[in-house]
Amino acid sequence: MTTLEVPDPDLVQPAAAPTPGEIRKSFQSDRKSKKSHDIEPHADELEKTGHTNYNNIDKELAQYAGATSIVISEAENTRLRRMIDKRVLVVMITTYFLQAIDKGTLTFASIMGIRDHTGLSGQDYNWLTTCIYIAILIVEYPQNYIIARVPVAKYLSFSIGAWGTVLACHAACNSFKGLVTVRTLLGIFESACQPAFVVLSSVWYRREEQAARVTYWYMMNGAQQIVGGLLAFCFSLITTGPLRSWQWLFLTYGIISVIFAVFVGWWMPDSPMRAKCFSEEDKRLMVERVRSNQTGIQNREFKKYQVYDALTDPQTWCYAGIQLCTTLPTSGLGSFSGIIINSFGFSVLQTQLLSMVLGVYIIIVLMGSVWLVKKYNQNCLTMLAFVVPSFVGTALLMALPNETRAQHAGLLISYYITLSFWSAQTLGLSMMSRNVGGQTKKSVVVALNFIFWAVGNAIGPQVFLAYNGPRYFIAFATHMGCYVLLVFIILFFRWHLKHQNKKRDEIAAAGVHEARDERMVHAFEDLTDRENPNFRYVY
Repeated sequence: MTTLEVPDPDLVQPAAAPTPGEIRKSFQSDRKSKKSHDIEPHADELEKTGHTNYNNIDKELAQYAGATSIVISEAENTRLRRMIDKRVLVVMITTYFLQAIDKGTLTFASIMGIRDHTGLSGQDYNWLTTCIYIAILIVEYPQNYIIARVPVAKYLSFSIGAWGTVLACHAACNSFKGLVTVRTLLGIFESACQPAFVVLSSVWYRREEQAARVTYWYMMNGAQQIVGGLLAFCFSLITTGPLRSWQWLFLTYGIISVIFAVFVGWWMPDSPMRAKCFSEEDKRLMVERVRSNQTGIQNREFKKYQVYDALTDPQTWCYAGIQLCTTLPTSGLGSFSGIIINSFGFSVLQTQLLSMVLGVYIIIVLMGSVWLVKKYNQNCLTMLAFVVPSFVGTALLMALPNETRAQHAGLLISYYITLSFWSAQTLGLSMMSRNVGGQTKKSVVVALNFIFWAVGNAIGPQVFLAYNGPRYFIAFATHMGCYVLLVFIILFFRWHLKHQNKKRDEIAAAGVHEARDERMVHAFEDLTDRENPNFRYVY
């Protein structure tokens, strides 16, 4: 097994480096003479010396990061990836499954009597979903700030335990006010989940592995439809006893989540550097295997210039736009799936079981999208391909009558294929984890992404107007508008990232060493993707 010699950052004496002014002057000169790029690295962060500047690397990370990249054999890399999957991926998948099924419990409960038993009327039910995302909208940036500065696994464990407790408390609610309170708290504690997963994916996995890993845990949206539909069917059979069927549903899921939270705190490591379950040599190798990401692993210093970089970067707003255009339809379709399918002429028990088929379709869509990305390495084009069925399905939902048995089946199939756009949401998250460098910038981009995610989720149920049911033509027309906007965003996004890569290739061809540095000596120096000319985007 390869043994790495890692310099002590306190003893390393970098070679004499040019001053910040000399660096800036040199790059300005390049820009004037070659006219081939508009990248100007942050002068205080990038030393064009061919040596790693350990002053810019997190002290904990510096103990494990070598000066330059090393070659890790494929067999060794596979061994390390399997070890990481066992400790990290298993937790992410199970956690997201629990979050999805916890959040989706209200959908199943909607046709199990919760609306009548708690006196919900008008838009009350819609607000029980919207309030979750308003809470997330408020706490999202504080959550990302915290996640970047605390042990991630321990914080995730706390969040799971907290939302499990709140979920169990749903069973005690008998009014709209009580439900709004617990749903808001649920949103606050669940808001840590996805941002933490985006960070964990970039910390533990190589860029070529991240799309699949993000898809694996995101597929739990489909799995929860399958398992949740089956369990809801079973709970629906409870007609006697001290608690109603929907109360048993919330109480059971809440207790399971609390138990799992304890397991996460014990089993999952916070980072490769703090993973006591791995040997010192394996920890060094795990750090080295993600060097090629060039997005960093850890840096707790807040850098103001990276905030500006994030806010002025077009890709930041493309990620946000993708989330808004996909979560707005997703939230409404998810919250009203039981009501919509039930309106096609199916019974309550049939609706619970048919929801399982929707889960299978979602898994097929997400697995198909990640297979296409692996095969053709085209993220944006894959997104566009999966938006097409959403146009078709939505148009059919608005046009088909709802009278005969055959029409009921046609509407059901149309509803299923409408969810195809979900692949764009998943691939957008995986691209964000791979394309954004700099820890402060990443925290800002992730926060903005999930702020727009929360906005879309908050608006989604509100376009399903009570007076417009059960066909909800206004809602589906709104969804069509989202798909059109999504197509324009994806097309621009692909052009932008491809254009940036072309510029950097031109810089490398012009002889700028930093734009084609195979040793990646600056990979862990917490540079943003825009100030690192050696960075290449995936699109």
